[in-house]
Amino acid sequence: MLQRHWRVILYPLGMIPAGWLVWQGQHGALGADPVNVFERSLGLWAFRFLLACLALAPLRRFAGISINLLRYRRLTGLLAFFYASLHVLAYVGLDHGFDWTVLWTDITHRFFIILGMSALVLLIPLALTSNALSMRLMKRRWKFLHKLIYPATVLAGIHFFLSFKTLNSVSEPYLAALALLLACRILPKRRV
Repeated sequence: MLQRHWRVILYPLGMIPAGWLVWQGQHGALGADPVNVFERSLGLWAFRFLLACLALAPLRRFAGISINLLRYRRLTGLLAFFYASLHVLAYVGLDHGFDWTVLWTDITHRFFIILGMSALVLLIPLALTSNALSMRLMKRRWKFLHKLIYPATVLAGIHFFLSFKTLNSVSEPYLAALALLLACRILPKRRV
């Protein structure tokens, strides 16, 4: 069932955290600073899906999982872009009330904001070309373009770390996972 209809099942599952955050926000369950919690939670989900996207190839390679996990890269990548877009929208709309003067100052002067926005900019062409038509038209250039997932995830990871300003119990496991996934990328492939 999952092999045949995985998109119909997994895309809605990926939207559950966003729906849960909206529900919590509407019912006053996000704490004393709901905008901050909402915005950070969306960013965290974006980073989780980026890490999931990077984890699929090493899982298949090192864990010897026989199902084709790589088919889920598009799903996790698009969900990462969805959550990153919502994260930025919450930052622009809820946090700053669409005050473009303040936003411009933030985007041009605050380093961790610059890194986060840069990560989102790198994800835009990936989201736009995550379809079969783009793969056919771009051929080898499509693979080259989609390697942008690595710098985008690194920028998102630094943005994530700098938003906490210190290593802590929340940031450490995610940054360790990112380091491990990047290390897996540079390890030589096993010859069978």
